[in-house]
Amino acid sequence: MKCLVVDDAAFMRMSLKQILQANGFTDVFEAGNGQEALMMFKKEKPDLVTMDITMPEMDGITAIKEIMAIDPTAKIVVCSAMGQKEIVLEAIQAGAKNFIVKPFDAQKVAEIVKAVAKR
Repeated sequence: MKCLVVDDAAFMRMSLKQILQANGFTDVFEAGNGQEALMMFKKEKPDLVTMDITMPEMDGITAIKEIMAIDPTAKIVVCSAMGQKEIVLEAIQAGAKNFIVKPFDAQKVAEIVKAVAKR
């Protein structure tokens, strides 16, 4: 399975990538902002996307909307330090299937991404 990890923090991308690879995602691609995420999504057509919210150039909410316009069946999990209810709700309304709050627990990440990937 292919996954696209979108986060402006390289450490977060690396952490998520390790968790995903340990849980069956063979190809894990990375993007540092929403603009890169769109290009990578079109090119790689991942089975799952993890999306940060606050990023330079294009934020996660905008990127979710753009990805959903390309592929309404895209499986996106929001991964954000902002536990703010409104932002999570906005992401879900934009098309995200679930969310993970940073700092994250590897076990919880694995459970959520596996559940979303199976849908």
